[in-house]
Amino acid sequence: MPTPEKTSRTAIVAAGRELIEHGGLDGLTMQAVAQRVGVRAPSLYKRVRDRRELLALVVAATIEDLTDRLAATSDQPDPTRRLMAQADALRRFAHDHPVGFGLVFASHSTPRPEPVAVARSAAPLLDAVTALTGPDHALAGARLVTAWANGFITMELGGMFGLGGDVDHAWRWGLKRIVASLTVVDE
Repeated sequence: MPTPEKTSRTAIVAAGRELIEHGGLDGLTMQAVAQRVGVRAPSLYKRVRDRRELLALVVAATIEDLTDRLAATSDQPDPTRRLMAQADALRRFAHDHPVGFGLVFASHSTPRPEPVAVARSAAPLLDAVTALTGPDHALAGARLVTAWANGFITMELGGMFGLGGDVDHAWRWGLKRIVASLTVVDE
């Protein structure tokens, strides 16, 4: 009779995501994951080849979570409001999962998100930007919004806004201007 399954790949990845958010990348060890899911470390190797594969699975789950959050804004018919809701969703995601945000957006030696997952996560943004800019400028517009939001959020998470003032107000003010710039036609 086979032994009962004590954990799943889904549980292992969820534990990995929790561990990196609490202890950074160094906190992601096979031993720590095993302890979190209630098995011995050797049991993990039935589901995950090694730490590198686990990290790749964590990155994939993280971008899937972000994609779900961005897609949840698609019911907003006004593309300006939809785009602002997407940026707000990205910011909330970054605050909820700062290490995961870094895994998706920062350049580092960890596995990069799969191109298909990146395309899926960008689809809601491209859709909203296309409605504002037209198809010829959609990719450039999406990059503008992403780069501005990523820079702002990265500085915010890093505690780099030390000059005072209301950071939420600065976010809203900047976001409105970035989004408004997409409707201006200048060639």
